[in-house]
Amino acid sequence: QLQASGGGLVQPGGSLRLSCAASENIYSVNAMGWYRQAPGKQRELVATVTSGGITTYADSVKGRFTISGDNAKITVYLQMNSLKPEDTAVYYCNVEQKLRIGVSFNYWGQGTLVTVSS
Repeated sequence: QLQASGGGLVQPGGSLRLSCAASENIYSVNAMGWYRQAPGKQRELVATVTSGGITTYADSVKGRFTISGDNAKITVYLQMNSLKPEDTAVYYCNVEQKLRIGVSFNYWGQGTLVTVSS
């Protein structure tokens, strides 16, 4: 239901912009975000943006990555600048839907590969 795009091969110091869009409407969105999983490592949070516009970033990407989202269109973007080899990973978009108080459901995109290498 979530389609991510924008990954690819980029040199260190370069930039990429990831996009993620829902194919169907998702109601009661709490937050949207991006996670990544590098080879041999667990999936980790990269950045999130709440329905109210509050953003959160992993320390490793602060100042380099910017997340933005459109709740009405259920789309989320990740602008990645000053990319480093350690940013290499499969990036997954996420949409958290509020079902009721204290209960949510997570939608995941299929992942898009970002490779930072010279």
